[in-house]
Amino acid sequence: MLEEELVQLVHKVTLEKCEQQHIELKKASGGIPTRLYDTLSSFSNQIGGGIIIFGIDEDSDYKVVGVYDAQDLQKKIVEQSLQMEPVVRPLFTVATVEGKLVVSAEISECDIYDKPCFYKGAGRLRGSYIRVGDSDQPMTEYEIYSYEAFKRKIHDEIRTVERATLSNLKRDNITEYLLNLRRQKNNLSNLDDQRVLETQGIIQNELPTLAGLILFGEYPQEFFPQLSVTAMVVQGTEMGELGDSGERFIDNKRIEGTVSQMLESTLAFVRRNMKVMTIVTDEGTRADKPEYPMKAVREIVLNALIHRDYSVHTERSPIRLIMYEDRLELENPGGLYGRITIDDLGKAAADTRNPYLAGALEIMIDTENRFSGIPTVIAELKKFNMPAPVFIDRRGVFKVVFYKKKSSQDESSGLHQDILEYCRTPRTREELAKRFGFEAPSYFIKTYISPLIDDGQIKMTLPDKPKSKFQKYYS
Repeated sequence: MLEEELVQLVHKVTLEKCEQQHIELKKASGGIPTRLYDTLSSFSNQIGGGIIIFGIDEDSDYKVVGVYDAQDLQKKIVEQSLQMEPVVRPLFTVATVEGKLVVSAEISECDIYDKPCFYKGAGRLRGSYIRVGDSDQPMTEYEIYSYEAFKRKIHDEIRTVERATLSNLKRDNITEYLLNLRRQKNNLSNLDDQRVLETQGIIQNELPTLAGLILFGEYPQEFFPQLSVTAMVVQGTEMGELGDSGERFIDNKRIEGTVSQMLESTLAFVRRNMKVMTIVTDEGTRADKPEYPMKAVREIVLNALIHRDYSVHTERSPIRLIMYEDRLELENPGGLYGRITIDDLGKAAADTRNPYLAGALEIMIDTENRFSGIPTVIAELKKFNMPAPVFIDRRGVFKVVFYKKKSSQDESSGLHQDILEYCRTPRTREELAKRFGFEAPSYFIKTYISPLIDDGQIKMTLPDKPKSKFQKYYS
């Protein structure tokens, strides 16, 4: 960054008096911090990297205390960076703030094929860190494994299930699948049934694979009790709110069976528990309009079943669907896979975690394995006049949220006025989302702040850089 940008960033940090997701503060007035490895690791593993600022003392009310020696500090940071795997290459900036020298070290995100970045002295399992809020947290064994699975192309869906036999598969369903498969893939027409099932990942070494069981098993949960869907309808807008009679759940169901059965049963659960409005058109015809577009709900449930993680690390975690008073949430074990990011969803082709499972479902239930699911969801919600879906990727869990359309009464309930009042002091995306109870800052900005900017009621501190991480909003 430029020297002027570092000065501006220091002023921002000392005013807000807090570290952030992409910013770590170090005192360094009496010498180099002895262990930077955790932060070097977490920023290297984080999307977008991060910045370490040396010369600010958190314990002294975020006072600028300066560094002991800017030249030696940079040298010692490089020495610690060389002990990382892969080696970290910081980009330094030195600036004078309040008459004292402050140094920043920008840490770039490393390539996904090099992740996780870790401290060689501790090893991959104990030396890998991830940024959580303003702290560096040790990576879980699963988080480390997820990088390895992508790099080594490990397909957990086709691991064999030792306790199962071919008799646990429904023969009639397999026969129908093979018939449809050979119609669509002529190259398989001359292979015998066993060879075809092996090429498609349904059996291996004369044993059913996990994919084979959850696609064709008589009762897959006999072997994997938690590979299911837990569906709940709860009171209010938060888990734990009680109804008039003290009930926690209006409806609560564990949904089991094959992938096809779980898909249909989950959709039936949503249909049963959402309200449907009957609309009479000008021509006198009647039409039912549900709270959520079922085509969009089907896409996210299907995506969860296909793209969840099926490794041993998550096989005890079910998919969770929760219907609140104001929204529907669906979360599945296993964060975004491979190179895709939240910002890329619906815009770029994603790496497929379970290609055999996805391929089989194309044949069985006419799914489209061509990355059209997210665009379909967005288009359906827009057609229903609903807010755009919210996607959240956090520490091995991927969540989709559908918010109901707000009524005109809700829109005039004072939220806009509260935002304007709160923004009398310039606020960051994170501050705004936290203040008004939204988990995804990008969704809150797009849905509530952008319209106020368009109306001229809210302004940006950096209007020429609308996506800057230093952006603030004020009324």
